[in-house]
Amino acid sequence: MLVPQLTHISLTARQAMRDGPRDSATHLRHAAAIPALGQIEIGGKASRENAGESLTVVAWNVERLHHPQAIAATLAGQSPDVVLLSEVDQGMARTGNGHPLRMVTERLGHAFAYGVEFVELGGGNEAERASADEVANAEGFHGNAVTSAVPLLRPFLVRLDAAGGWFQPERGQPRIGGRMAIGGQVRIGNTRVTVVSVHLENRTDPSGRAAQMRHLLDAIDKYDAQAPVLLGGDFNTLTSSHEERHDDPDAWQARIAAEPDRLVHVEPHEPLFAVLAERGYGWKAANNLDLPTQRRAAGTPVGRIDWFFTRGLGASKPAVLPAVLPDGSPSSDHEALVVTIRVE
Repeated sequence: MLVPQLTHISLTARQAMRDGPRDSATHLRHAAAIPALGQIEIGGKASRENAGESLTVVAWNVERLHHPQAIAATLAGQSPDVVLLSEVDQGMARTGNGHPLRMVTERLGHAFAYGVEFVELGGGNEAERASADEVANAEGFHGNAVTSAVPLLRPFLVRLDAAGGWFQPERGQPRIGGRMAIGGQVRIGNTRVTVVSVHLENRTDPSGRAAQMRHLLDAIDKYDAQAPVLLGGDFNTLTSSHEERHDDPDAWQARIAAEPDRLVHVEPHEPLFAVLAERGYGWKAANNLDLPTQRRAAGTPVGRIDWFFTRGLGASKPAVLPAVLPDGSPSSDHEALVVTIRVE
């Protein structure tokens, strides 16, 4: 359902969800009762009628959108036609309880479609809870978005995970919802092109991400099997399960030391690439294959987890933009990706 504003969930209701049973069946019941998880918020205003014969597209996991002015400035420097965003807060105490996406799209002259990935029942992770100083979330929405300088047609949302793993107490970050993708169509010349902002799960293994990808591609084909497609976003191609990386950190570090290219040249370790190739998608021309996309503290291994994938489109001029503030500190824990696409 398309709406001008997502349906509010009272703080009392969110607190009751957080403090009650935290099992899968309860998660499914709560998720079904939250209207915002089935809505797409439409806002902003397109500033142009036509995109011409090509599109400049940016994909960026903006890490909650803590720094909307700096993010907007980085984006504006690329004059993008379309932006695919992951991890966008709305009404979250950790980002000032505002609507930072509106600020970004006003600066860019873009319309937007925003969908909720999670309803956050707390302040976020441990560090975020501490920095929010126990201020309550006004809305608790955290999600993904597509923004566009040209009219964004037929917005849609695809849920990729209904298991409710993040609702479980052991995650330490109670949330209702699951990973998702949001998309729509824009015109290149007279051709409608499907553009999709994607966020796959980090707390699963490569086979789990491949299953999410199959589900997404099936949904896209049901939406429009004939249109060219651009997928962009955070695919969390971490080449392992969360448990492999965290249960025995020393063993994982030794593995990375023995395979120094593993985290950047991830294709052999992530079956989602084979899934995409089987369905006619490519990625080599749309990405800088030798560059990592994570931004981490010095000395921490970084990998390539953000990607563009295309079907029926030519891609050129791929670039990785540093996610930095004017003082040199990070604006996000992911770099931004840029590509130019045209209809083949």
